[in-house]
Amino acid sequence: MTEYSSDLLRQLQQRGYIHQITNAEGLDNLAQKQVVPAYIGFDATASSLHVGNLVSIMLLRRVQQAGHKPIVVIGGGTTKVGDPSGKDDVRKLLDEEGIAANIASIKQSFEQFLTFGDGPSDAILVNNADWLDQLDYIPFLRDVGRHFTINRMLTFDSVKLRLQREQPLTFLEFNYMILQAYDFLELSRQHDCRLQLGGSDQWGNIVNGIELARRIDGSELFGVTSPLITKADGSKMGKSVDGAIWLNKDKLSDYDYWQFWRNTDDRDVGRFLKLFTDLPVEEIAQLEALEGAKINSAKIALANAATAMCRGEVAALQAEQTAKQAFSGDGLAEDLPRLTVPANGIAIVDAMIELHLCASKGEARRLIKGGGVKIDGEKIDDEKSIIIPSAEDRRLSVGKKKHAILST
Repeated sequence: MTEYSSDLLRQLQQRGYIHQITNAEGLDNLAQKQVVPAYIGFDATASSLHVGNLVSIMLLRRVQQAGHKPIVVIGGGTTKVGDPSGKDDVRKLLDEEGIAANIASIKQSFEQFLTFGDGPSDAILVNNADWLDQLDYIPFLRDVGRHFTINRMLTFDSVKLRLQREQPLTFLEFNYMILQAYDFLELSRQHDCRLQLGGSDQWGNIVNGIELARRIDGSELFGVTSPLITKADGSKMGKSVDGAIWLNKDKLSDYDYWQFWRNTDDRDVGRFLKLFTDLPVEEIAQLEALEGAKINSAKIALANAATAMCRGEVAALQAEQTAKQAFSGDGLAEDLPRLTVPANGIAIVDAMIELHLCASKGEARRLIKGGGVKIDGEKIDDEKSIIIPSAEDRRLSVGKKKHAILST
């Protein structure tokens, strides 16, 4: 394993963030001499980021913790094009109003993880529409496009895989890598940005930006990618059976966010503690060494630390208390998902879907047939059961870990 001298690369390596580096020795030396402005771009394709974006956010947090300057680039311009990386089909294009609304909404996610301000290592947030929207097409093709060859662009995975699967790749998407490379050039000019970070699928885009800046401005820029983060069962990070795990509170409750981390596979606990919390690595080593039922203590530590970082200390404590009450069966926790039962009742399978306790009616029926669905501890045997209003709140449970309140 390479030994680094800078706090930045040592920390990234120690916690498992490094997959590839364009010039490790050069970046290591630079990070010891000066504050290094570093950026990651986030397209505004939804009103919230999700756990799948969290490694990128944590990379910027580690940059700031090591005394360097994070630059959050919101892709107000590139969102209009759509990144083809990892996609099998064309991304739905948003209008200006939709993009603006998404940008306003996702800004709040970053404020939980980074300190913004005017200091040397304070984070800043910029929108690439500020320069991309001003480009003239012909001058851009002449000055920037001539540095890209079709031959090489066809070798990048984002293009190659789409073509191999015989899925359409629009000319619009094909230009995305040129625009992202231009982002790096523009950021180096405006903010002296020297480093771009991103997931492993962004390697080609990052290298493009480094080479473009070298050819046009003679600048020396650097790139670091993180490994693809998947869970032990092979599923994609940031997804659950009920959909995306959103960072914004208005998209996902504090309890559900906490519960996502609490349900981490035993095999992932140590890795996720390093990636998604600020707990010291020495403490993490002790937690991941726990075996049997004791590993649940590590999962609770992960859930508390990850939730506190994203939603605040109070939210984490309340979520843990809600879980204790729900799992013990001693009471109804107020933070649990709640459904008001209509006067004419509601089918049990419909209630389960509305409360996000399952993903489909088929899954709901299978859970009922398997004996995993209970109301106030009593098993529901009939998949056609209708829940009728009651004078008191009741608890609907699916398995041992999913609970909700039925109220009138």
